Amino acid sequence: MRAGVETAEEIVARCREVVEDLSFQTVREWKAQHPKARVVGCYPVYSPVELIHAAGILPVGIFGGGNQIEIAHADARFQSFVCSIVKSTLELGLTGRLDFLDGILFHSICDPARNLASVFQRNFPSLHVDYIHFPQNLASPLAEVYLTQEYRRVLRGLEKIGGQPVTEEALVQAISTMNRWRSLVRELYTLRALQPHLLPAAELYPVIRAGTVLPVQEHIRLLEIFLEGVRRREGKPKDRIRVLVEGSFCEQPPIDLIACLEEAGCYVLDDDFLLGWRWFLEDVPIDGDPVQALARAYIHRSVYSPTKHDLRRRKSDHLLEKVRTLGADAVVVLIPKFCEPALFDYPLYRRALEEARVPHLFVEYEEKMWIFDRVRTEVETFVESLLFD
Repeated sequence: MRAGVETAEEIVARCREVVEDLSFQTVREWKAQHPKARVVGCYPVYSPVELIHAAGILPVGIFGGGNQIEIAHADARFQSFVCSIVKSTLELGLTGRLDFLDGILFHSICDPARNLASVFQRNFPSLHVDYIHFPQNLASPLAEVYLTQEYRRVLRGLEKIGGQPVTEEALVQAISTMNRWRSLVRELYTLRALQPHLLPAAELYPVIRAGTVLPVQEHIRLLEIFLEGVRRREGKPKDRIRVLVEGSFCEQPPIDLIACLEEAGCYVLDDDFLLGWRWFLEDVPIDGDPVQALARAYIHRSVYSPTKHDLRRRKSDHLLEKVRTLGADAVVVLIPKFCEPALFDYPLYRRALEEARVPHLFVEYEEKMWIFDRVRTEVETFVESLLFD
């Protein structure tokens, strides 16, 4: 990104350019400036980016092709009823748009994601492809031991890519850096929840997502400038309902769809966009074994998610607590087509919301959408039913 960006509005515009550039020119330029450096892609939802940073590698979020790409090759490898992000990610690879990657990490989101890892291994034999097996029983006393060992296995693969052993000092530094990054993101989300009229979700989203592409120190400086710029804004709230958006933890909605929700009369107080990059509820401790600290944080300090099977507390309880804490008027359940984890959770959310008398609206989308008239009408009708009830 160019130097000298100072205003919040400029930052939003430049970040949107970065995240909508499917040639990943920003990453390619960075790699050209650092010929010995390596790049590893991170498929949604969560990847331990601290391990990647510690290996001296740039982690890059791979979130499919959005509505900027036509599926011409990937359809031959997957069924028609598979979610868009799986096919568009493979399309990026088959059309050479991911040829800058030295490796890519997948993990246990769903069966199509698991299959995508195997398809990548078969179609790109020179690419380091790894699959992280997260623990399925987080209540087990062995979950932490298991995940620590799994992270060490992943780390060995990253050391081969980076060409150097990863020291404990490098791991601690990587955790500290990501703690700073996530603390800025939390500040922005807190500010947005308190004053949503000053920071639309359609602005915050591309700014945060740019951090899945840019080097972390560069993005930290950008977030600091953006945060100060937003704090200087002035404005009065409009007559809108205050909502939470739930269900878009993996496949990301088009930015214009996010804007559509707001233009139809919603203030988005919180969401689960880019959830894996905001995974921890608080800083990861840097005392003791850093790999074990990351594993412990995943098990005890991470957000609830349809991809994390935690029977210690119901996900619907987490959702209702967030509604109460933020004072939301309603929940918009925004789910990608054919997303099994989200669709499995929706009946549980629906029952809990109805019992708690919290209004909600179910909206289905695809990442390749570019016409939003139907969604706008649905949301406007929902908003009016609450404002004028």
